[in-house]
Amino acid sequence: MAVVFITGPVRSGKSAFGVRLALESRREVTYIATAAGEPEDIEWRARLMLHVRDRPAAWRTVETAGMTRDAQLALFREALPDACLLVDALGTWLAARIAAQIDLLEIDYSVLAAQLDDEAAEFVDAVLASPAYVVVVSEQIGWDVVPVAASARLFRDAMGRMVQRLARQADRVYLVVAGYALDLRSAGELISSDDP
Repeated sequence: MAVVFITGPVRSGKSAFGVRLALESRREVTYIATAAGEPEDIEWRARLMLHVRDRPAAWRTVETAGMTRDAQLALFREALPDACLLVDALGTWLAARIAAQIDLLEIDYSVLAAQLDDEAAEFVDAVLASPAYVVVVSEQIGWDVVPVAASARLFRDAMGRMVQRLARQADRVYLVVAGYALDLRSAGELISSDDP
């Protein structure tokens, strides 16, 4: 149907903008929560509760962290054309994929990087092929120095490639900064249509 992609830094307003667009769609909304719960981390639980508080209670919520890849992809493939799926967010989805394979990081970085790229491409392709109206929120990272930790470099690079893949093919693309949404299609120029 249509895919709207929203990216931006932490506390920029991107999730609130995603909620607004989902409400404006006037469709039945399923909120796809990608963050894994951390029972011991009180601050993390509080952050997740803020997201719960800021969306309508009537919305159905699906938490993907404990789902298989096939089940996650089926959410998009099997969605109805009159539905809206709000995915929040790509960064926590990718972090969960890295955590599930973290042992491979010490064995072969390049193999894990290739696997993550394949999984990310599969996820993005499922989003783009969905018959539903899909709003995807993503963290925009990598505007700082190269991280020291290999796992952080892996996350940053995989995230950058995933974000570019989705942004190139989404119907609308927004960068949200300091509470303002910038339409990147009207304000920017596509650098390359090749895979990042």
